[in-house]
Amino acid sequence: MTTLAADREIEALMALHPKGFDLSLDRITRLLERLGNPQDLLPPVIHIAGTNGKGSCAAFARALLEASGRLVHVHTSPHLVSWHERYRLAAEGGGRLVDDDIFAEAIARVAKANDGQKITVFEILTAVTFILFSEHPAEAAIIEVGLGGRFDATNVVERPAVSVIMPVSMDHEAYLGDRVELIAAEKAGIMKRGCPVVIGSQESETALQVLIETAERLECPTFVYGQDFLAFEENGRMVYQDEDGLMDLPLPRLPGRHQVANAAAAIAAVKAAGFEISHRAAEKAMTNVAWPGRMQKLAQGRLADLAPRGADIWLDGGHNPGAGVVVAEALAEQEEKNPRPLFLISGMINTKDQSGYFRAFKGLVRHVYTVPVNTSDAGVPNDELAIRATEAGLTAEPMSSVANALMLLRDTWDGPPPRILIGGSLYLAGAVLDENGTPPT
Repeated sequence: MTTLAADREIEALMALHPKGFDLSLDRITRLLERLGNPQDLLPPVIHIAGTNGKGSCAAFARALLEASGRLVHVHTSPHLVSWHERYRLAAEGGGRLVDDDIFAEAIARVAKANDGQKITVFEILTAVTFILFSEHPAEAAIIEVGLGGRFDATNVVERPAVSVIMPVSMDHEAYLGDRVELIAAEKAGIMKRGCPVVIGSQESETALQVLIETAERLECPTFVYGQDFLAFEENGRMVYQDEDGLMDLPLPRLPGRHQVANAAAAIAAVKAAGFEISHRAAEKAMTNVAWPGRMQKLAQGRLADLAPRGADIWLDGGHNPGAGVVVAEALAEQEEKNPRPLFLISGMINTKDQSGYFRAFKGLVRHVYTVPVNTSDAGVPNDELAIRATEAGLTAEPMSSVANALMLLRDTWDGPPPRILIGGSLYLAGAVLDENGTPPT
């Protein structure tokens, strides 16, 4: 069965999506029972939820385990270019994206077991995760939540080695609640009685309190950022500290101060899951970690070649106000070290707070070019998105594509080589990587 056949299978399953958006574990539980409950046959699971930072934490955890010589599976969501990106299977020397034939065969098995019942595509893909991860040997499985936590399809793992809650902020309000404490409660739904919990850096004290109270109620051994572990930058290094002492490490390869806290949460999570981390392994992990589409530098490629000569181009899929803040802070750090005029090329979908995202860049970005997100039916028209950027205090103009925005900037900008951020949507990030010829591997 080829990748094309697997794509057709997924398209057919989309027609089975229940009307509305019924958050429930009933469908996935029924399907997994027909498949023999593969979720009960996994290696120790590191289960990660949160509004922002989930993917970075997963990337750091993977890097830490692989640097320690461990075999580890990784499930992330969503993908950028190919469905295969969601599944990285353990292998000697580092995991690899699932092969076409293995992925297609798993999709076919799950579709057959579902037998035409109402189901979401994410539930199907999650069942594929459990099949793949239960049938291929590994010492650990890192599983990222898709949406929320309590009713996420991944939340059928009864005894995770550790549950991790990364920063919680406003996003998916229509499904998770319109107050940060309600969203925190949904994320806390992945905690299981008596199982270790790691709580990453939280900007909201209200969210932090909800998370701690839930962990205490469930009698979970709990490790809280800023109380039980922390990390900070000092003299161009990252210092991690917990009850076992200090580790003086290289700054994470992923740019931005927020990645220091994300790395700390991953170290705490891997240790809470029962794995030892040597100083040498932690050093190697900070140097080798990679996470496509999140403050990823585009040094070359078909799109990068269209930019002004010498431009510093960054791609980031962050799409909510919280993500906007951390990306803006990362770019402000770069501005301090190496000043350049900053331009933003942005596309977003209509379920996100567009003005809230843009406000994070006020006073930092010179001009915004808004582009359509053609890979999603929910894409905001580029002229409407330009209005949202203007409402946030930025100057903006709509463009038909990222390529045209880059070429316009190349032909009209008469100044030092600029810094360019392409961001606002994971759909946009995936499309850019595909068009640039640099898809995730």
